[in-house]
Amino acid sequence: MSSSSSASPAYLQIQNVVKDFGGGAVAVNHVSIDIQKGEIFALLGSSGCGKTTLLRMLAGFETPTSGRIILNGQDLAGMPPYARPINMMFQSYALFPHLTVWDNIAFGLRRDGCPKDEVASRVEAMLKLVQLGKYAKRKPHQLSGGQQQRVALARSLAKKPQLLLLDEPLGALDKKLREETQIELVNIIEEVGVTCVMVTHDQEEAMTMASRIAVMSEGQVLQVGAPVDIYETPATRFVADFIGNVNMMDGTLSVDEPDHVVIDCQDCRHLVGHGITGVPGMAVGVALRPEKIQLSADKPEGEFNQVLGKVRDLAYFGAFTVYHLQLPSGQVIKVSESNHTRYRNEPLTWDQEVWASWSPTAQVVLTQ
Repeated sequence: MSSSSSASPAYLQIQNVVKDFGGGAVAVNHVSIDIQKGEIFALLGSSGCGKTTLLRMLAGFETPTSGRIILNGQDLAGMPPYARPINMMFQSYALFPHLTVWDNIAFGLRRDGCPKDEVASRVEAMLKLVQLGKYAKRKPHQLSGGQQQRVALARSLAKKPQLLLLDEPLGALDKKLREETQIELVNIIEEVGVTCVMVTHDQEEAMTMASRIAVMSEGQVLQVGAPVDIYETPATRFVADFIGNVNMMDGTLSVDEPDHVVIDCQDCRHLVGHGITGVPGMAVGVALRPEKIQLSADKPEGEFNQVLGKVRDLAYFGAFTVYHLQLPSGQVIKVSESNHTRYRNEPLTWDQEVWASWSPTAQVVLTQ
């Protein structure tokens, strides 16, 4: 991905934007985000978190109550949607059913009064880009869901927008096709080089497609970062819980040094390989991902990062197996084991007692 130097302003600047619908309904609450040229940026959150309202403000369909939106140095305030150098692709695709694929892609160009030969060359280039040349004369209902999605993308890119907005772009596709299309969509967007902001509630979609993610809740941005940062070092309990599966344990900070902390939880003592500049005795949370836990029949050495549990449930998913372990307190944690071999050397079964352990770099300590 291309990026600007620290001295130059971001390509898209969302500055302290608020959208208040009145009656206490603040959909977007003082959101500030900088997005670099060429980025695929995801707004991720559950329904009602404000992500779609923010996208609609970028498109011009909603007007901010306060704050500024600046694209490539131009303040978009007061600019109607049709005048913005922005195109939006909707979840429903909004293709014209009576027009062919070719004419659907050409529609916006013709409306803008582009010369006939330029329309033709641009449409042909888009058809080649999305690999739909042989379907040019078909109507949308004669295409699969994935093909319709690519037509909608081609139509959005035909006008060479400075910014492409995607609203739940793959929401209408089934799971397998959605996974196949994610990479395809990213490759097309990167080949064109357009800056893209997408809205999704699907964490896997955001992790697969975006260079950076903003996790939103109740109109606010809780964390912005690359997918690996959001997953491995969540800033809050909400982010840790929203992205992937996580085991949360509540505890008390007993030792806090610059390079490690010790946290006493009900079922075990955690040794964590980083400091948090906290105060001994304070309440904290420990987030531990299921795939970072190892299971063994024998008790591991030492006193930290281990607990004896009982297998209450297990589910085989082919590539991995998920175990639900009940701890002495009654809390149940998830453990995910990759199936490297066809069969486990020591198969685990229901109600079996087993030791769970993890390294000091596996956990994240959360104070909020």
